[in-house]
Amino acid sequence: MPDNSTAILAQIRQTAPPGPGLDESALPRLRELSAALVAASGESVAEFRRYLSVTERGIDVPDQRARAHLAGRTILVTGASGCIGTALLQQLDRYGPGRLVALDLDEPKVPVAAYHQVDVRDREAVADAVAEIKPDLVFHTAAQRDPSLAERAVHRTVTTNVFGTRNVVDACVQASVEQLVLASTGKALRPYTPDVYAASKRAAELIVADAATRGVLRASAARFTHVVDNSIVLNRLRAWCRRGEVVRLHSADDRFYVQSARESAQLLLVGAVTSAEGGLGLHAIRNLDWPVSVLEIALGMMAEQGVAPLHIAGYDPGYEEQAFPGLYDPAFAGDVSPLINSFEAPRVQACASPDVDLVVNPVNLSEDANRRLDELAALCATEYDPEVVRAEFDLLSRTLLEVTLANVPPETLRRVVELTRPHVQRMNATNTYIHHRVRMRAGRLARPGFAAVQTRNAAAR
Repeated sequence: MPDNSTAILAQIRQTAPPGPGLDESALPRLRELSAALVAASGESVAEFRRYLSVTERGIDVPDQRARAHLAGRTILVTGASGCIGTALLQQLDRYGPGRLVALDLDEPKVPVAAYHQVDVRDREAVADAVAEIKPDLVFHTAAQRDPSLAERAVHRTVTTNVFGTRNVVDACVQASVEQLVLASTGKALRPYTPDVYAASKRAAELIVADAATRGVLRASAARFTHVVDNSIVLNRLRAWCRRGEVVRLHSADDRFYVQSARESAQLLLVGAVTSAEGGLGLHAIRNLDWPVSVLEIALGMMAEQGVAPLHIAGYDPGYEEQAFPGLYDPAFAGDVSPLINSFEAPRVQACASPDVDLVVNPVNLSEDANRRLDELAALCATEYDPEVVRAEFDLLSRTLLEVTLANVPPETLRRVVELTRPHVQRMNATNTYIHHRVRMRAGRLARPGFAAVQTRNAAAR
């Protein structure tokens, strides 16, 4: 960013310090500074248009394999009326399925053979629908996807993303469905987080992974990043600029990877046609191009829609301010998808698509994890207070961190500890906790005789 832009940003921060509140008397000065920043940032319009152009991107799908796998089959899509569900139905139609069936609270936007109005949180209704449909393959895309809303609607998010997924998995097992493909998120690569949305999708991945590892259901997952077609960020920026309201950014330095709904749907198809044995086949696009700058997107939007006062407000609940420093291993940087973390990267293998990385995640939910899942489900049946549900859900999330680490090879754990160690003094409480648990696990595995004890314990179980 040019020096004059940096100076203008400094004045914006001085005029309106970070925080949820904003003195209305600062708005005229903020608007003036924002107009100057738009004029000084010559690349913002080009960056904004590059961001919008992502909606045209696609990835390579092995068409012959997809047609052989999907033609004539009965395919059920949950969340079929959403952006990803709609794109997926459009992609599926190319491969000649026998029946396309939608399950959602709202009718799908494209024609299907049948539509079932079912809430995935309704365990009995999901089981009845799957038993009636008798699908060969289920794509599970239904979810509550807004991180900010998740911090307020904790009960809704947990019951939809965690227990809705468990309901779908159990219904598939009961109906002898051949395969389940889960729509997940790059936020699920965090091994532990107190953020409700990311933690709920992480839990959903592990529930599906456990079923796949036990061999009761063949399953894959596709991790998406920011999807431009249904971007919460883009919609907010557009609305703020059109109304001339304050544009709130978490940080002027934030950059993030993006993909299209088409790529997301195609990634789900790749997940369906790629065989994975012994666990959850986790798929992510390898090359997501350069990450985009949220500041440049905001300035480009202002250049086209009208200048609005810019406020660098700080991070809202549900959004991560500091990433775990051991999340990525430089040994794999550039060669492995940024949606695959350092615990998973050493296990990346060939995939049916050259554009996709595949990791097979073997996960066995512990007795403690299953007990906490059941306790949380029982709590959610009668308790709606967000703080009560959040506290119980966080206990589950911490337990799932232990489940994750139990399936990571010792040498990988030790590598993550070394990557994280230089940053210990600057880490927040969440990342300090993750580092502590990784270090404790790595230390236990390094003790003489620990592996033999673990083997005897596993045999006894």
